[in-house]
Amino acid sequence: MPIILSTVNVNGVRAAATKGMLSWLDATEADIVCLQETRATDAQVATALAPALDAGWVLSHAEPESKGRAGVGILSRRAPDAVRIGFGSSEFADSGRYIEADFDDVTVASVYVHSGEENTPKQDEKYRFMAEFGAYLKTRTGEFVVSGDWNIAPAEVDLKNWKGNQKSAGFLPEERAWIADLLAAGYVDVVRALHPDVAGPYSWWSYRGRAFDNDSGWRIDYQLALGDLRSRAKQAVVERADAYDQRWSDHAPVTVQYR
Repeated sequence: MPIILSTVNVNGVRAAATKGMLSWLDATEADIVCLQETRATDAQVATALAPALDAGWVLSHAEPESKGRAGVGILSRRAPDAVRIGFGSSEFADSGRYIEADFDDVTVASVYVHSGEENTPKQDEKYRFMAEFGAYLKTRTGEFVVSGDWNIAPAEVDLKNWKGNQKSAGFLPEERAWIADLLAAGYVDVVRALHPDVAGPYSWWSYRGRAFDNDSGWRIDYQLALGDLRSRAKQAVVERADAYDQRWSDHAPVTVQYR
């Protein structure tokens, strides 16, 4: 089936809903929207998105065990055939970092990979997540697309200041090698495939300084596809706000049309 799939880290769904996310949902042509970093309980997400749910959107959500952290969801125009939270990891089962849903013959997943911090327990936790999640992804077959905030820029072309970030979490050699390994296993980064020679297109800009105004960003939000979906992606766009004060998150939606 044809799908328009969007993914966005909302940076707190309750704040995003008051800043413009609801208007964006009203206007989007997406069939499915993957959300990351809701930072809220199931009930809080439902309350924040109540106008969208009243308008017909269906919410599937993985509540995070840690208050104010993580949380992923899937908004869809119709109820999914099935929903699964987690990927079989005991450590990360309740972390609110992974959810997947079936729509006919297609499975859509939303993931929020840790941001990490080099040489700290946070980075160690990120690596543990990557090891387990990567193993799970390699078991998948069929029509499958996992979208989200991966918190890894795969290559130099994926961040503006790559030279100054070679020792920063999100651009470490081990992290980039992990993404390369998934691509070698058969996944396709459909946004990069459709935009092979451009810088970015960036999807995250720090709120600090003039990163957004200078387009000094990172491409850390993307969609990895398996099966026929790899070749069915026909158009991809990062929905960057027209101005700094029109942003409702520090990330922009990444939207892909699949034939």
